[in-house]
Amino acid sequence: MWYWIVLAITGIISGVLGYFFGKSDTPSLQEKSFEINSLEIQNAKLKSDLETCRKRLDSYTTTSKELQLDKDILTRKESFSFDAQHAKAALGKTIKENDLKLVEGIGPKIEGLFHNFGIKTWKELAETSADKCQEVLDSGGKRYRIHDPASWPMQAKMAYEGHWEQLFEWQEKHRAGKY
Repeated sequence: MWYWIVLAITGIISGVLGYFFGKSDTPSLQEKSFEINSLEIQNAKLKSDLETCRKRLDSYTTTSKELQLDKDILTRKESFSFDAQHAKAALGKTIKENDLKLVEGIGPKIEGLFHNFGIKTWKELAETSADKCQEVLDSGGKRYRIHDPASWPMQAKMAYEGHWEQLFEWQEKHRAGKY
């Protein structure tokens, strides 16, 4: 009989000790809150580091683009200069250098939209994708949806490079019903 009593007391003591040891291993609500706060602080630091890295990357990218532009300017074989008299002879009207309205389909308001996007010269328009031109048009609202900017970079390139006769022929062929 003593055997069963000792065994029962040993079992109860083991159960109580096991309960307390097990309870101490699980973190309390306060410990969980502390861990969450430390993780949030660590996350904020990582976001700050990421932003710093992005800024550095942007500055390196800008610097490398400037260096590439300088290299392109130095190694460029052709040099395009605006000849107003040649342009007037080919197109039959006085042309101002870098007037985006020269491009068929661009009027004063659309030219203003391009200027808002930093596209102010024929060269810049020539280097702009048709998708970017569409983005510029979309920024103006619904009324500009009827325009098709697919040929605008090509026309701007002809103007920039001084291919006035080609530009005149292309525009005459593609007037889109304007007379």
